[in-house]
Amino acid sequence: MTSPPEHVHVLLVEDDPGDVLMTKEAFEHHKIRNPLHVVSDGAEALRFLRKEGEYADAPRPGLILLDLNLPRVNGREVLAEVKSDSALRSIPVVVLTTSAAEEDILRSYDLHANAYVTKPVDFSSFMDVIRQIDDFFVTVVQLPGR
Repeated sequence: MTSPPEHVHVLLVEDDPGDVLMTKEAFEHHKIRNPLHVVSDGAEALRFLRKEGEYADAPRPGLILLDLNLPRVNGREVLAEVKSDSALRSIPVVVLTTSAAEEDILRSYDLHANAYVTKPVDFSSFMDVIRQIDDFFVTVVQLPGR
């Protein structure tokens, strides 16, 4: 068994400042050392991933946490773009959203999401979910390109 890499860059695509704050607090609370990059809409996420404009020097994330309900370009469109791009499709995408609608779940998996997680409403559970996602995708799972 190989040891996990030191750091995996995580891209959080989230427009709700409260959820961004809770995610940052979860990283701090659980001492998650992986750098967290935050963008607030789908268009910005695609620029980050494609290293365009102000993101020319952005690192390639090893994990994307993606909200579905985003301004400008929604999460489904971001997911479709990522998974149809040969340079990006191997990056795991965890849909992390408030929607528990069966239609959203099915559509996300049809678009090749690696996981679908409904955001818990209480702070403690939300923090645990972030820790579990990090544990699984960074410690347990073997990711490509590292």
